[in-house]
Amino acid sequence: MDAKELRGKTPDQLRDQLVQLKKEAFNLRFQQATGQLENTARMRAVKKDVARIKTVLNQKAAEAAASN
Repeated sequence: MDAKELRGKTPDQLRDQLVQLKKEAFNLRFQQATGQLENTARMRAVKKDVARIKTVLNQKAAEAAASN
């Protein structure tokens, strides 16, 4: 997932995707704690995707505030 792809989505779509990623991050942490996690790189990728979505949401909010 890249920032260009995210900028084309609406804030509601981004929030939905953010909720899904946070659930996935929780499940990955749970798997790691129980020793069942096989792909540890996925945890890092999910964290970065969450950060990207938050950044784009903040940019969209700033644009909306600037236009008012």
